[in-house]
Amino acid sequence: MRFLVITNAPTLKENDSYVAYEPYVREMNIWSKYVDDMVIVSPTKYDGKLLTLSFNKQPLVVSLKGLQFNSFNKVISSLLSIPLIFFKLFKECRKADHIHLRCPGNIGFIGCIVQIFFPKKMKTAKYAGNWDPKAKQPLSYKFQKWILSNTFLTKNMQVLVYGEWKHQTKNIKPFFTATFNNSDRETPIKRDYSGDLKFVFIGSLVEGKRPLLAIQIIEALHKEGIPVYLDVYGDGVLKALLEKYISDNKLEKTVTLYGNQPKEVIKETLKTAHFSILPSKSEGWPKAIAEPMFFGVIPMATSVSCVPYMLDFGNRGILMEADLNKDVIQIKEALKDKIRLETMSKKASNWSQNYTLEVFETEISKLINH
Repeated sequence: MRFLVITNAPTLKENDSYVAYEPYVREMNIWSKYVDDMVIVSPTKYDGKLLTLSFNKQPLVVSLKGLQFNSFNKVISSLLSIPLIFFKLFKECRKADHIHLRCPGNIGFIGCIVQIFFPKKMKTAKYAGNWDPKAKQPLSYKFQKWILSNTFLTKNMQVLVYGEWKHQTKNIKPFFTATFNNSDRETPIKRDYSGDLKFVFIGSLVEGKRPLLAIQIIEALHKEGIPVYLDVYGDGVLKALLEKYISDNKLEKTVTLYGNQPKEVIKETLKTAHFSILPSKSEGWPKAIAEPMFFGVIPMATSVSCVPYMLDFGNRGILMEADLNKDVIQIKEALKDKIRLETMSKKASNWSQNYTLEVFETEISKLINH
């Protein structure tokens, strides 16, 4: 089987091997187990920092020009590039046995249009963003969702989305992602919620994740005499701002920035943490919520995308409002009921441990062989 991947994620050449963003590569390594050849059509240049990993099965790569629309010159250049990108995608789709789109994204946008011309080809699409029909999103995202859902334009397609949503077409399939193996399953330790409370924030230090709000919530709880501590894992453009805020407000003993850390370091931290906190503006299937839950960490997250579903609408965690005062009051109230917190912790781990890499791989194999 010739498996075609159309993606915005850059595929880079390092030491005679192709590499890409690590979490994406780990997933594609699973897909590639069940195909003969994997062809990736994507940009092949990237100027920023990227945590990369080499593909287990080296793909054939067709290079595209990345599309950018954040300046006048880039808009003109990108618009002129679209016909050639369309042609390359069409050419590769003709040769493919299975077309796999990675959405949302600029290249995925064009891929959504090209796939219409191949109604008999086997197709899947991984929609890694927020599928909530009520979410405020860019028009290009809404257009991709509309095409993928439309059973007249898009045939023989399974669109993998995060969460379960009402009134969806037969194209849409609720899905998930995973990080840990069956062998990682263990009974979480019983936490003591009456002493020091360890919070963790895992994610990019960018405006969309609201790391500053997470720190401010911990600061407010600390000022009220609650023994809370926050470990922050991740890097990003807000790092310097956060460091200054921590210094200016003398929070060095309360908040610690660890930067990006290996999976095993994060895993050991999660085994003893009490709460994870993620007041983000938008999510797909947030691993920063699912991974802590695996080890009994109680999640605190904003009610976006499929997060309410993941937290069972408040039974497996605390749904935040991204309002400092309201969230502090809600957390203080939750801390009063130690028995309920213990129950939440158990429910969180029981649910998250259903979604292991082995289960994920089984579901992917079904998609390829359907």
